[in-house]
Amino acid sequence: MDERDAPVEYRQTRYKAPDGATEVLLIRHGASAPARADAPFPLVDGQGDPELAPEGREQAEQVGERLGGEAFDALYVTTLRRTHETAAPLARRLGMEPVVEPGLREVHLGAWEGGALRRKVAENDLVAQRMFAEERWDVIPGAEASDAFAARVEEALTRLAAKHAGGRIAVFTHGGVIAQALAAATGARPFAFLAPDNGSISRLYRLGGLAQIRGFNEVAHLDRSAPAPLT
Repeated sequence: MDERDAPVEYRQTRYKAPDGATEVLLIRHGASAPARADAPFPLVDGQGDPELAPEGREQAEQVGERLGGEAFDALYVTTLRRTHETAAPLARRLGMEPVVEPGLREVHLGAWEGGALRRKVAENDLVAQRMFAEERWDVIPGAEASDAFAARVEEALTRLAAKHAGGRIAVFTHGGVIAQALAAATGARPFAFLAPDNGSISRLYRLGGLAQIRGFNEVAHLDRSAPAPLT
């Protein structure tokens, strides 16, 4: 049979990101210090700002070891120190200085800042029940409006992806931010991706306002003996 008459074959191939897409690694900070009713976390711009717990520092080192052989165009952290402390081991390995991105700070919890959210969830508070049932942060008194939170996360990710078009960035951020970013990318329920593990890695490709998820809650690099905090 002449080659021209041979049937055309369409093989499956590995995923290839669209030209110009930016790979965004969303890394949740390591486990932070335990919350206590008699010793609220210090606040930064009205938001709880605990340091990392000992297990969180170990998780930060494990993240640094996992990603230390990769190339990044930039490392980003938020205004809250738990992200700075989590990024530090990787930044040392790569000789890079993380850049602060305020738009990717955690959702503001209003009256439940300073560690109160953990206590309310542990106590099965009625407002906490409603928060999970309705999948809205703003049922908490004084909390950031859910639409406003979604808009600022989307704006920040779109802007950073455009700045590093075709490249790769690591963003050290928070559980609520990661959940929002992935829910928006998939059209899922708002809390569908809530509570990624501390020190976990989730992966997005961003091109303009479009996003594709290539990984969620990667934890193979972590010591799973560490306790799992509520937030």
